[in-house]
Amino acid sequence: MPRTDVTRFRHNQAILAGAVVATIGALPLASSRPYLLPVLVVPLAVAVWAWRAGTDADVRGLRVRALAGERRIPWDQVVELAADPRGRAVAQLDDGRWIMLPAVRGVDLPRLVAASGRDAAVPERDAPGSDQ
Repeated sequence: MPRTDVTRFRHNQAILAGAVVATIGALPLASSRPYLLPVLVVPLAVAVWAWRAGTDADVRGLRVRALAGERRIPWDQVVELAADPRGRAVAQLDDGRWIMLPAVRGVDLPRLVAASGRDAAVPERDAPGSDQ
């Protein structure tokens, strides 16, 4: 199997560090009473999400990863890449749906296009719902 270069976009790892600190801080509370054990679920879920969630791009397509699942999107299904009004990157698919790309910002769109291995201009217009 040939090796492909993958461009990875991940959330800031400070989120993971904060979740670890929150887990350690919640341990005394959770261990004081059995019914408080679920308090540990929230910081642990945030830690797993921060470690796992993101977007991978290569010449074959996009891989969008969330807390519990992932989705592979080939480049031929992507019609447009744009930034929403909040500066997050979104991809419009050939069926008309817009998919948010976790951990990818609007300023990262040139890197995302470069990862596709194609020469394409990044659109200047915003995704649906913008004020402009």
